[in-house]
Amino acid sequence: MLTSDFFYDLPEALIAQYPPTQRDASDMLYLGTENTLTDSLFKKLPDYLEPGDLIVLNDTQVIPARLFAKKETGGKVEIMIERIQDDKTLLVQLRASKSPKPGTLLLLDDKTRLEVKGRQGELFLLDYDGKELLSDVLDRLGHIPLPPYISRDDELLDFDRYQTVFSASPGAVAAPTAGLHFTDQLLDDLKKSGVDNVKITLHVGAGTFQPVRVNDISQHHMHSEYMCVSEDVVNKIKATKKSGGRILAVGTTVVRSLESAARTGEFTSFEGDTDIFIYPGYEFKVVDMLLTNFHLPGSTLLMLVCAFAGKENVMNAYRHAIKEKYRFYSYGDAMLVTKC
Repeated sequence: MLTSDFFYDLPEALIAQYPPTQRDASDMLYLGTENTLTDSLFKKLPDYLEPGDLIVLNDTQVIPARLFAKKETGGKVEIMIERIQDDKTLLVQLRASKSPKPGTLLLLDDKTRLEVKGRQGELFLLDYDGKELLSDVLDRLGHIPLPPYISRDDELLDFDRYQTVFSASPGAVAAPTAGLHFTDQLLDDLKKSGVDNVKITLHVGAGTFQPVRVNDISQHHMHSEYMCVSEDVVNKIKATKKSGGRILAVGTTVVRSLESAARTGEFTSFEGDTDIFIYPGYEFKVVDMLLTNFHLPGSTLLMLVCAFAGKENVMNAYRHAIKEKYRFYSYGDAMLVTKC
């Protein structure tokens, strides 16, 4: 398949710039098993689930990963952390008028120093040698790394709303946005109705926003992200499927994690990096239903959804969503999808 097969035209006005007033106030488009489309509300998610189903959530926590610095010469540099490798080493994207060479010092607003150590592909390695914990530096000086299609600076509200209510494991530089719709109350209500939940971790990297630069999608090399699916989660999923329950993955990050844990053909616990790329033709081994937001044209995330529910079905659903003026992307509306 070609990358161009996954393009669509989106009016800019439909790109959500702010979250809804309440987390669970979004609209939700349901793509059913017969390829039927139903305009619904996220609050009605329990109506589409049954006792014994299991929801899988991503508990990653977004860190304040955008920093602003200056070179000693005065040149401005924007730093986007891709991954914190250890207490002293950062893997980052840099935006500057001229790429800094190894040995260049980058000074943050409080004169905290980061030294450029080298490159790793398109990314840069920075060394931090301060006495303060790196996490404390980020808490003081870092900004919420809003996606590039949100055309505003981060605000105080984003520290709360660009984070799920169940976030617990710091490390992501982009939110698992399907999870942003949930409230503690809704999760409690679902549990009382017999729909339990478990949590995996996948630290979403900035690479999630990188475009596919090849026309033949089979030639695309997926970026790596850290993930963890525990043995307890694996056992709960196996027990659910054995008893006839369905597995609802909340977001493409959960799909990638669960399917990575089943990559060898046997579904087992897994901790480490995954570079799994799911596109049409992939045979799903774990996930039965998917709750997701609407994704960018030509993106690997859209390709995953098309693999799950059928390319023509999904692209038709996107045309419907545009016609009905659903809100798109990270702060936008939800889509509930059944496997084709």
